[in-house]
Amino acid sequence: MLPESVSGAVAGLGRAVLDAVLPPLCLGCNEIVSAPGALCASCWQGFSFISAPHCACCGTPFAEDLGPEALCAGCLIRRPRYHRARAALVYDDQSRRLVLPFKHGDRTDIARACGGWMARAGADLLAATDLVAPVPLHWRRLLMRRYNQAQLLARIVVRTTARRDVRLAPDLLRRPRWTGSQAGLKAKDRRRNVREAFDIHPKWRPQVAGKAVLLVDDVLTTGATVEACARILQRAGARRVDVLTLARVVRPAL
Repeated sequence: MLPESVSGAVAGLGRAVLDAVLPPLCLGCNEIVSAPGALCASCWQGFSFISAPHCACCGTPFAEDLGPEALCAGCLIRRPRYHRARAALVYDDQSRRLVLPFKHGDRTDIARACGGWMARAGADLLAATDLVAPVPLHWRRLLMRRYNQAQLLARIVVRTTARRDVRLAPDLLRRPRWTGSQAGLKAKDRRRNVREAFDIHPKWRPQVAGKAVLLVDDVLTTGATVEACARILQRAGARRVDVLTLARVVRPAL
């Protein structure tokens, strides 16, 4: 077995050779960057990362600080089933260039950087989490796509968090009913479309009661999908259900 100093030098040499042949490219625009999984300065400035101030419940960013417990108009009118939701990015034209290749274009390499951003954005959620569960795909969708992007993100989030007692539950939830695409549906129709579309895998059912579960998905649009998942988990006795996504749609203030 090689000494640690020697193995480190070998690894560094290998990385240098690989970078010379296949230099790391920016995730946003494919310009050459200093390290794999990084953004160039221009793309970094173009992405809208979400930070405080934001809605205490759903994480919608605020233009001004209204206090740590302030709620957006949507949550005041109708409080979601989940406890809190956080996202790393605003879903807009810039972040769409990252999300769509990751979701539909086999760019699974994007998951590592995105999962790290999510872990930072959801640090307050992870501090109170027992189980991390990805939003599942129906088996037909999984067969077409070959991977569940939410599961890839969930795995990186768990690896990135400083807590060692957070457990990844990759198959906690199942999606036995085919719902088709949610794209183009209004909020009410989205909720109707995913109602009773999920269930809990029998092997996890005894472990959900009394636990804090963090749901992970790629994009939060109306919240219909994660609320349907939250409903099932709450029925099984989950103490609380939070949501963490890579990006979220932010609707203009009324």
